[in-house]
Amino acid sequence: MSHEALGNLLRIGQLKSEPFDALEFDRLLKMAQSRLADAQIVDLSNEGRFTSAYSAAHAAALAALRWHGYRSENRFTVFQCLAHTLGWPPHKWRVLDAAHQKRNLAEYEGYWDIEESAIAEISSLLPELIATTQKLKTHTG
Repeated sequence: MSHEALGNLLRIGQLKSEPFDALEFDRLLKMAQSRLADAQIVDLSNEGRFTSAYSAAHAAALAALRWHGYRSENRFTVFQCLAHTLGWPPHKWRVLDAAHQKRNLAEYEGYWDIEESAIAEISSLLPELIATTQKLKTHTG
């Protein structure tokens, strides 16, 4: 994990320094688990399942960033920081970055063309993302 890279993002204004809050961390992980469960409800619309999977990913990724003592106002930065907060390789965090772009198209342009494969791709990463983020709690900051 690259503390230097996070520090560089802080210096250029992409991140803000904020003390770690264990209660917030736990709430974010609980939210991630709940949203993952929602994403697996097959009776929900694809849009609802995608939104739930995306929200789960964001909550877990934000928890990882918060564990390191940072916050970002940009959701895409939260996903890109997974390379530094959890040591995730690009092929994993880029799936979440692509989901962010789909979410923006939906939220800001009304373009809801969400396929089952997009939901499955995000959902396949979520258990690892949540579990790896939970493991941070066993390490000292």
